[in-house]
Amino acid sequence: MKKKKREYQSSELVKSFARIYGFEDKLVAFDIKDFLEEYLDESLFKEIRSVNIENECIVIKIDSPLLKHDFKMRKSFYLKKFQDKFGADKFKDLQIL
Repeated sequence: MKKKKREYQSSELVKSFARIYGFEDKLVAFDIKDFLEEYLDESLFKEIRSVNIENECIVIKIDSPLLKHDFKMRKSFYLKKFQDKFGADKFKDLQIL
């Protein structure tokens, strides 16, 4: 079936609104959080309070001191993973709080 000129998929529509209203970073942050949910064990994932993007920097807030330390030790590994999955041009740094 040929797509008409004004037919859009819902994901395309959401991305268009995000671009117009300037919350594209929030959508990418949700994608990163979904990626972490798949990558980490459920009990570890529950320790992640929030994921945001501020000035090309991924900011992950973690409640558990042990998980926070692990993320800090493997910071370059996680940053590389995120850059490979979501684009190297989107992120320059990773901050663990």
